[in-house]
Amino acid sequence: MKKVLLTGGGTAGHVTPNIALLPGLKEAGFEIRYIGSYNGMERGLIEKEGIPYFGISTGKFRRYLSLKNLSDPIRVLKGYAESVKIIRDYQPDVVFSKGGFVSVPVVLAAKKCHVPVIIHESDMTPGLANKLSIPSATKVCCNFPETLEKLPADKAVLSGSPIRKELLSGDKQAGLRFTGLSADRPILMMMGGSTGSRIINQVLREALPELLKQFQIIHLCGKGNLDSSLNHVSGYVQYEYISNELKDLMAASDIILSRAGANAICELLALKKPNVLVPLSAAVSRGDQILNAASFERQGFSYVIQEENLKVSTLLKAVQEVYQNRSVYINAMSKSKQSNGVDIVLNLIKQLSEKKQ
Repeated sequence: MKKVLLTGGGTAGHVTPNIALLPGLKEAGFEIRYIGSYNGMERGLIEKEGIPYFGISTGKFRRYLSLKNLSDPIRVLKGYAESVKIIRDYQPDVVFSKGGFVSVPVVLAAKKCHVPVIIHESDMTPGLANKLSIPSATKVCCNFPETLEKLPADKAVLSGSPIRKELLSGDKQAGLRFTGLSADRPILMMMGGSTGSRIINQVLREALPELLKQFQIIHLCGKGNLDSSLNHVSGYVQYEYISNELKDLMAASDIILSRAGANAICELLALKKPNVLVPLSAAVSRGDQILNAASFERQGFSYVIQEENLKVSTLLKAVQEVYQNRSVYINAMSKSKQSNGVDIVLNLIKQLSEKKQ
């Protein structure tokens, strides 16, 4: 039996693409194992899928001064030794890494054990963990055409992001039943991630009187961000977080307002949903969402509002522009070759595993 070892963790974005690959890997006859941190959020997500899970020690690589910069290298070295043992015992044919700091010792261990490695980079520019891992990789997949220029030419593959199959099978009528909204008016859905976005939540709610004249609103506001004073506003529904029903809510939505995390916007692309993106400010991030959004805007997939320019007037203008020209956005996304990376990544895994065997 062919064997594949998956790794990645720290955030859902480093896990869900791995989960998207599971049905295809099982169908192709692969035995699957996963390496993550001892108690990271990836553990629960992977064990829920019934995949055997190995926890290793891990530490974060920081560009800033911190006392943990003294202790974390020891944790990483321990994780590397644990990874070498796991790989030697399991003897995978290929390793697929979705990134995050837990993946670095796994990738380095795979190289030492002469196991081919495929890395997937979601953002426009590689993060630090993947920068450290790329020299040990056989192939590096990416989401954006611009990223190809930043990768070794013999390793780079424009794949798009692996998208969960179930997300593509949403039922509009089920979404309407779940929310209690009607098919008579278009629906705008706002997604701010599991923790939500304070500024987008605030501006969206300030804009409700105008937005509700034309749209119904599904507001995924993040944990602890519900506003009980809006519970009985007609045409507006709010949820902290949606999991199983998300595919149906996406199917029911005509336009999406979202942050610009790589996995989120690649899901919008795969679903061909006209969208307005508000990337996370460079003041609180490394600026990857700004670059992601800029790429989607250049390709005609998205309308972008920088966070510092977000206010009621700019939001209303953006929503009207995208809705009125939604067919233009849908047409541009329909022509994209980077909408769903499942097949491309699966084929790479199969090819490298056959060479290894």
